[in-house]
Amino acid sequence: MPYFESPVDGTRLHYVDHGPADGPVAVFVASAYLGHEMWEYQMLPLAEAGHRCVALDRRGHGRSDDTWSGYDLDTLADDLNGLFDHLDLHGITLVGHSVGTAEVIRCLTRHGSARVDRVALVAGVSPGLVRSPGVPDGVDPAAVRADEELFRRDRAAWFTAFADDFFAVRQPGNDVSPAYVRHMIDRCLVATARAATGIRAVVATLDLTAELPALDVPVLVVHGTHDTSAPLALTGRRLARLVPDATLKVYENGGHGLFATHADLLTADLREFLAGGRRTRDTAGAAAAR
Repeated sequence: MPYFESPVDGTRLHYVDHGPADGPVAVFVASAYLGHEMWEYQMLPLAEAGHRCVALDRRGHGRSDDTWSGYDLDTLADDLNGLFDHLDLHGITLVGHSVGTAEVIRCLTRHGSARVDRVALVAGVSPGLVRSPGVPDGVDPAAVRADEELFRRDRAAWFTAFADDFFAVRQPGNDVSPAYVRHMIDRCLVATARAATGIRAVVATLDLTAELPALDVPVLVVHGTHDTSAPLALTGRRLARLVPDATLKVYENGGHGLFATHADLLTADLREFLAGGRRTRDTAGAAAAR
């Protein structure tokens, strides 16, 4: 299985690389707790259609090595950029989900967009969820601390209790089997306790408001109307307003797990987005002004 070493501390990180080596490149960054396997409904059909689809298991997740340190956003972004360098990728369409959107944004603002042509942010927790000076309408920090206690007490029960809301199964059309939900919970539990709490700490303090205007590539923002993990008004709509060249697509009845419940629609939108060309900051600014 393919691995590379983190440029930060040598941690061995696992990735998958599917599709033709000379195809248009899409790099996928997973949600908290999950590894590359969450993207199967996007990566497989896109690779079969001729795209090169690459996905990273962040440290402590999936098949990557467990570490005690390195769960700050800068290190996670450096790990991601290290994958670009390791495979010498160019013309990347960078796709992030949930907290993966924060890693994508920090990777661009920290390392620049020389290798990246466009970005898709799916069900993102960006620019931030928890109330702070930059996120005045965010979630009460006391509620976040109480939720953290539940999570630490029994991770398996926590994932099980929130699974229906994650996939918004009570909304019409969101058909995921109990077997698939169980599979996703099991995959979440592969992430180590240290990695899981480390990535939750990123979300608890996240505020990327000041970084978003610096994004200089086209950005597709995809969000569901019934996302209880990252409410649309607080995250997706606000994110799209703050990015100079953003297009917002809202999926009716969609929850947080759009990669499964709206798999075909998301894959089609990503395929269309992958076909787009790069625009400069000046062009993006003109588009935003219009």
